[in-house]
This record gives sequence, C-alpha cells and structure tokens, in this order.
Amino acid sequence: MSKFDIITIGGAVRDTTFYTNQGKIFATPNNLTAQKMLGFEYGAKINIPEVYRNLGGGAANTAVSLSRLGFKTATITRIGNDEDGKNILSKFKKNKVNTNFVQLDNKVQTGFSCILSMSKMDREHIAFLHRGANENLILQTQKIKDLKTPWFYITSLSGYGWLKTLKQIMAFAKNKKIKIAWNPGNLQLQAGKKVLANFLKQTSVLILNKDEAIELVLSGIKIGKRDPKYLNRPLYLLNILRDWGPKTVVITDGKKGAWAYDGKTIYQQKIKKTKAVDTTGVGDAFGSSFIAGFINTKGNVEQSLKWGIANSASVIKKVGAQNGLLTLKELKKYV
Repeated sequence: MSKFDIITIGGAVRDTTFYTNQGKIFATPNNLTAQKMLGFEYGAKINIPEVYRNLGGGAANTAVSLSRLGFKTATITRIGNDEDGKNILSKFKKNKVNTNFVQLDNKVQTGFSCILSMSKMDREHIAFLHRGANENLILQTQKIKDLKTPWFYITSLSGYGWLKTLKQIMAFAKNKKIKIAWNPGNLQLQAGKKVLANFLKQTSVLILNKDEAIELVLSGIKIGKRDPKYLNRPLYLLNILRDWGPKTVVITDGKKGAWAYDGKTIYQQKIKKTKAVDTTGVGDAFGSSFIAGFINTKGNVEQSLKWGIANSASVIKKVGAQNGLLTLKELKKYV
C-alpha cells in the first residue's frame, strides 16, 4: 500500500526561456482578463541575447516544491519516451518525488514551453505551450486503487479528455476522502462555473491569480449594465468564489501580494521586496507552499500565506520554475 502526504496531478514539461527587450508592452485596461499586452514588429527578426533550458509544468513544479518542504510526495503526470522525459524523471528522483504514477507515452513527445520574458518589466513572461504527452494524461484507477494520501494538488489539465479525467480524480478523491487543493488551468477556466460547479464544492483550497479569478467569476455572474471593473478588487472575487463552494479561496495579485478567505476572515499578505529575474513558476511556488503551510499549521491561513510569499520570492530571483525552491529549513528563516 502506497502512503503519501500529498500527490500532485497535472503537467510536466521542458521549459526554454529567452529574454529580449525589443518588444513593446501596452495597457489594455478595458480587457479585464488581459490588462496588458506585448507586441513586436510584424516580420522583424528579434535578437535573443539569453536562453535557458529548465524543467517545469504545474504538477512537476509543485511536486518538487512540496518534497523540498519535507512532504512525502508523488506525482501523477505524463511524459514522452524521450530525452526530456528522462530528464524529468531524473529531476523527480533527485528531489525525492515518487515516480510510481508517472505515465510514459510511447507515441507523443514530452510537452515543452517557450517562455518569452521582457527584461525591462521585472521579467514578466509570456509562455507558448505545447502540451505534448500531457494531453493524454489519464487516471489509472487500477494502479492507484490502494493509494493512501490525505491531499491531492490538482494543476492544469489539458487535452480533449481533461473533463473526464477531472471527474475521475474528483470521484476517486471523494470515495477515498481525499482533500482537494486546486489551481485550475486555462481549459478549466474557459469551461466556466456551469461545468466546474460541483468540483468547486468539493474543493478545500482554490488557488488562482487575479486574472484567473476574474475569468472564472465572469463565467458565472450577470453583469447587466454594471461596470465590471469592480471585479479588479480581490475582495469581491473572494466573496463570490467562496459562495460557490470552496472552503478556502486564495487569490494572488503580483506585486500587490495575496489574499485569502475562509468564510470567516479575509487575510492579506504583502510581497517580499526582491529583485525579480524570472516569474516562471512563481504561482506554483506560491500555491504549493501555501498548501504546505496549511497542512503544517493545521489550517492557519495567515501563516500559510507567509509560506507562499516566502517561496515565491525565492523562485523569482532565479531563472526557471524550480531552481529557487526552498527547503523547509530555508523557508522558516523567511517566515
């Protein structure tokens, strides 16, 4: 019988990050779910002075993070039978992440992303994603039937079968009384409240950034003649999303910090001022560390926010989603 403190579910990819200062950032405040855009001259050749190759993906990032924080961790993800897949497995083993439930796809290559960062704007990034083997992720119920864990951490699911997979995950969790921490991906958010309603009710901790929260909220409310700009305020988003069922809702908002609401108290945590190098994986570092703190402190939301902020502040100082992740001993120095 396999026993773990937590199991992450979702993607694992090869990240290629490159920097340029030849783009132009412009504000689009009337588009609530895309309030800034990045553009380049059409037909231009853009110089790329720096390129880095790292490993990433929601399930991979959160699994490595949780393992470094002292949790016995496994991951359910899917990779190709290729060099990138082998590197991902090696990284898991190096970080003591159990790989018994990693699925090997012999037909499709490991997923990858190309991450474009602008050095003149705290290196915020845009990611071009090829999901690859991640799109074929399934829940191998027979293989995990004897699995014992109190928590699932669900990240982005992709592919045409994502909804079926999500239903299976939630059904398995309900049957085994496993708590759900959930950071939905693009396809889940696009599906909206109507599709996600029952899953939200089953969620113990819902974690979103502000843009994601706005997108989800807009899928389930009628705006009418009201100006939807009021949704830029995390307090509104927290209350609406908490009413939809999650026991605790957490929203991050970049430089403005993070908020959480457990139905009784609204908490806010400011960021730690630090020089930003690369924002890739910052959300995964925050979310996994929040959950680590939540489990470690038996539900202390205020302390959990501090854990999330501390690890994300470390990750943002290094290139790559996993390179700056802290150990438990290191994290406690910052909290």
